[in-house]
Amino acid sequence: MYQVRSARLLAENVYETWIEVPHISRNAEAGQFLVLRIDEEGERIPLTISGLDGDSVRIIFMTVGTTTEKLAALKAGDAVLDVVGPLGQPSEVHHVGSCVLVGGGVGIACLPIIATALKRAGNRVIGIIGARNKDLLILENEMKEVCDELIITTDDGSYGIKGFAAGPLKEICETRPPDAVWVIGPAIMMKVTSGVTQPFGIRTFVSLNPIMVDGTGMCGSCRVVVNGETKFACVDGPEFDAHQVDFDLLMSRQRFYHPEEKESREHYHSGGCGCGGNH
Repeated sequence: MYQVRSARLLAENVYETWIEVPHISRNAEAGQFLVLRIDEEGERIPLTISGLDGDSVRIIFMTVGTTTEKLAALKAGDAVLDVVGPLGQPSEVHHVGSCVLVGGGVGIACLPIIATALKRAGNRVIGIIGARNKDLLILENEMKEVCDELIITTDDGSYGIKGFAAGPLKEICETRPPDAVWVIGPAIMMKVTSGVTQPFGIRTFVSLNPIMVDGTGMCGSCRVVVNGETKFACVDGPEFDAHQVDFDLLMSRQRFYHPEEKESREHYHSGGCGCGGNH
């Protein structure tokens, strides 16, 4: 059993949980993830490692299904049954010069640990974080502390620059081209935003965590096509060259389990066990 150190609500349906998992906290690197199971009847779900502090790791997640709703209900002192990790390939962190990290929505959760690693490697780091509105923005202060410059966007203009993160990124590419870019968020956001850097030939990475299910390469659900070849997001990634990812196929695969997800949530809220493959 692994004890929850702290838990809190960050924004609507977005939660931060710190769990004491020494074997992961002492070995994890930026870009990796863990797999947890809340109890014996629960499913195993992959979640990005968002932060490290002593013997504890941080996960930040949105409640989208049965298991994440159960996870959100945990408080300090509660425990989860199993936590496995660190898993996946670490972010490709080197001293390259100038880097831009772009996060959308809950995808912002992945950025601080990558930004910290890039800073330690001697890079200048520019952060761009965006959300639908001010109330949904997360980790602003944390990103300000680690980044050399932070740009904020909101779809409705309630805070920062009105519009999407792709706008400021394009301006940066035109006026002071970075050496590398990371884009993390919903699949459609990663597709559109990474498309901004392609004409400039800027190396761009995306994290394909959203498509993972089992997290170990056993289920095959995270198959993606990268540069015409089939890859598995959980073992070959989760980070890939954005300009080589078939995003249309990726987004179609994300809809594969929608019927089971709906059934699981309905069963959970009606008082059933809640099992059924829905994160």
